[in-house]
Amino acid sequence: MSRRCELTLKGPQVGHKVSHSNHKTKRRFLPNLVNVTFLSDALGRGVRMRVCTNAVKSVDHRGGFDAYLIKAKESELSQKAVLLKRAIEKKTPAAEAAPVSVAEAPAA
Repeated sequence: MSRRCELTLKGPQVGHKVSHSNHKTKRRFLPNLVNVTFLSDALGRGVRMRVCTNAVKSVDHRGGFDAYLIKAKESELSQKAVLLKRAIEKKTPAAEAAPVSVAEAPAA
């Protein structure tokens, strides 16, 4: 399994480990990946993904999993996330196309 976030595509970075004597040796900085279940309102189910903790904060900031995927570019997402985005976009316009306004609603 690759060490790459499925939403932000963050991967390992390379840098130096610097000792007290300023001796530099190569090392890898791995992303902080966690297994998370996001709840999708449009799909009506949970979606398990392996994402970095920064992506979890970004999903909350953008207003939920569905809103995050709709706003994200397909080039910045993994294959699994792109398929979920397309499924959410298919379900979302049908729900938005038929809102009932207050004037059209029958009076009770």
